[in-house]
Amino acid sequence: MAKKTVSEFVIERVKEWGVSRVFGFPGDGIGELDGVLGVLDGKGDGLEYIRPTHEEICAFLATAHAKFTGEVGVCIATSSPGAFHLINGLYDAQMDNVPVVAIVGQQGLDALGTFTQQESNLELVFADVAAYVKTIVSPQQAQAVIDTAFRTARTRLQPTVIILPHDVQAMEAAEPSAAHWVSRSSSVPASTRIAPVREELEKAAAVINAGSKVTLLVGAGARGATDQVLELAHKTGAGIITALRGKDVVPSDIPFHTQQVGLLGSLPSLKQMQGCDTLIMLGTNYPYGEFMPATGQARAVQVDLKPEQLGVRYPTEVNLWGDVGATLDGLLPLLTQQSDLSWQQRIADQFTDWEREMRADAMVGFPDGANPRRVFFELNERLPENAIVTADAGTTADWYGHHIRLRRGMRGDLSGRLASMLAAMPYAVAAKFAYPERPVVCTIGDGAFQMLGMNELITVKKYQHKWPNRQFIVVVMHNDDLAQVSWEMRTEDGNPVWTGSQDVESVDYAGYTELLGFKGIRLKSDDDAGEAWDAAFRHQGVTLIDAYVTRNAPPLPAKITKEYRNNTLKALVKGDPLRVGAIVDSAEALGAEALQRAKNVLHLGGADEGQRE
Repeated sequence: MAKKTVSEFVIERVKEWGVSRVFGFPGDGIGELDGVLGVLDGKGDGLEYIRPTHEEICAFLATAHAKFTGEVGVCIATSSPGAFHLINGLYDAQMDNVPVVAIVGQQGLDALGTFTQQESNLELVFADVAAYVKTIVSPQQAQAVIDTAFRTARTRLQPTVIILPHDVQAMEAAEPSAAHWVSRSSSVPASTRIAPVREELEKAAAVINAGSKVTLLVGAGARGATDQVLELAHKTGAGIITALRGKDVVPSDIPFHTQQVGLLGSLPSLKQMQGCDTLIMLGTNYPYGEFMPATGQARAVQVDLKPEQLGVRYPTEVNLWGDVGATLDGLLPLLTQQSDLSWQQRIADQFTDWEREMRADAMVGFPDGANPRRVFFELNERLPENAIVTADAGTTADWYGHHIRLRRGMRGDLSGRLASMLAAMPYAVAAKFAYPERPVVCTIGDGAFQMLGMNELITVKKYQHKWPNRQFIVVVMHNDDLAQVSWEMRTEDGNPVWTGSQDVESVDYAGYTELLGFKGIRLKSDDDAGEAWDAAFRHQGVTLIDAYVTRNAPPLPAKITKEYRNNTLKALVKGDPLRVGAIVDSAEALGAEALQRAKNVLHLGGADEGQRE
């Protein structure tokens, strides 16, 4: 019987931790492990090996896989250059509290510290991004290192890194002995369904029961607790705001769910924050303090599995360290039923008016390209049940926040706190691998698509035969501009756009798609938007919609502050090369909103006057 190598043991142990899919890119530094993965993948023994076009994509795929499935994501890369490429995706996992294990190659043990080719201090390199990073230096140590990496990733919701020297990979595996300095570890995960003690729950209940205008701020950390969150809202008469990554935690058809708050949020969400007397934060690390209640305005309770993130965003009165679902199971029986639902009804009425404004914004015509909001509005009108939608961190995140409404069973996600530009495509690909029977839509800007998105259509071409439902749709917002940064230059810094840095070279994205054998659709006017989406959803395959949209559509916040207005004016006065288009398109957008808001107030029973200047 052939002897088992350390690499074979590593793969077996990874499977014991419940991993079904790994994302890797080969190289001689991880060659032995690559070989084992190749054999296993060919046998179809339950561990699927996906090889995209770049190591950075491997890490984003692993992060997205963990987000969409709840499993630990696993990515694999070779020594120095391959390992370095993982870092961006691992920071995405770190900042969004996602369990990912990276397995990276290293030169042989005798080469460490001798300045040989591709030998670097990987433990030092990964020390900031990883909650645990360790080099396996002997067969008997392998078990404990692997188990600790997976257990740490799961319980601390963070990335960890296993470094595997080339010569150790090929060594004969050894069962850990009952000896001094040798650890015999367990591959049994620890439960994270923890809840605070009753005394702490009673403190929280006292705060909540005293409130009459309660708002829930719900993040991705509340995923799996949708029913408890809704029961909490019904019991307290609360309105609900979701953080952007928590958008799919609360169904969009809940009338008092006002979607997001902040630069890409809604006016009713902002009014909730300005008017609530009690704030309950559930599984969120929402970072924008200027959109939170004023200090002293609201009593606050926070629930989170990450204890270091309790009480850092707002002066909370009670901090509950625990899983959101388990904590609410204990808290709900302690709450009294709110009989006055006027606060909740007011919120629902305001959001009805806001949705009319969003429709009005989407119907604005611009002289220099299609309205990007129209593209997202028409997508939302046609989203099929169980659809999954991803977005990048540019202006597509604004349109995603303003116009996409995820009903129960739908999923959506993006790079959150890191806000990495290129995540939309690997997120969509990971979602399709995780749920091959479901339609997936990737919304992405042309700048992000040129980063690594175009490459990943090659990955889609390579693996689409594995998907029983091959419907995979990409919409590229083709405006030849890094639009989010362009608007930030104006609104945050008062500087005109510098086209030398902001222009994106125009590419026939639909034509590129057709070269790969996929369906390409060119969307060049607002009137094309509905039919483009209809054609895409009729096609049972891969489709790319090349949406030629204006670069000047303003991503308007719910409330335009004096600073926002003055900085924009400064930028235009200084000689912004796009000032004519920016002025015309902004005026069109603001005019449409003002008209709709007036209709809401005067004719449709609007709940409040507007707040945009």
